[in-house]
Amino acid sequence: MENYFLIHGSYGNPYKNWFPWLKNQLAKRKLNCIVPNFPSPTKQDYESWSRILEAYLEIGCITENTIFITHSLGGIFIAKFLIKHSIKIKKLVTVAGFNNIKFEEDNSLYDSFYISDEELEGLKKASFDKVCMYSNDDPYVPQIEAEKFAKCINAEKILVNDAGHFNEKSGYQEFGEILKYIF
Repeated sequence: MENYFLIHGSYGNPYKNWFPWLKNQLAKRKLNCIVPNFPSPTKQDYESWSRILEAYLEIGCITENTIFITHSLGGIFIAKFLIKHSIKIKKLVTVAGFNNIKFEEDNSLYDSFYISDEELEGLKKASFDKVCMYSNDDPYVPQIEAEKFAKCINAEKILVNDAGHFNEKSGYQEFGEILKYIF
């Protein structure tokens, strides 16, 4: 059985941006969708997020038939989690994914998630499908950084023009284009 996991980013939660819409789209297709709620920004670090996801791993919800769909920081979180636990999945779709960006504010919210590009390249050899969607005008994740992330994991690159950070502020309460990349 396929499990679809929606993984939010920093300052996110299961009820923001296009996550409720996508969860509804998956439910209409009678697909199992799990949307964990990770602490953010308070107590946001790799270890606390990892403990939550490890519970799903322990009960068998993360398998070779799992599809992860991530937003922003969720992309590097899942990449690191898969590498550290040597997990094979069916597909990884990242939206506005990145690694090792030094933001002007709140760097402490991201540092524990980052890994070296060499470690990240561990996903290059993974046999599962990988898709990275990114925008040319993202105010947080420059296009060059999103493309670098995609290259490091050997993912299909999908440029969506004028999409900002794919969040509510950018008009993304729905995200129809993503459907063709997750099925």
